[in-house]
Amino acid sequence: EREAASVKIATLLDKPEGRVVEIEADYTCFTIPNEFVVGYGLDYKENYRNLPYIGVLKEEVYSN
Repeated sequence: EREAASVKIATLLDKPEGRVVEIEADYTCFTIPNEFVVGYGLDYKENYRNLPYIGVLKEEVYSN
């Protein structure tokens, strides 16, 4: 069996307030507030993932 000598965590978006387990990424691009973000591959109910940017989804869209 192969075993990794080390493991690193890289993330585009770090949302510290939303964590269930306290863990620190080794590499982070952006630290963001605890808001629902969509776009650039992130979706809500299979919508918005094809946006060429990351945006904050208004709460009234997902609170119903």
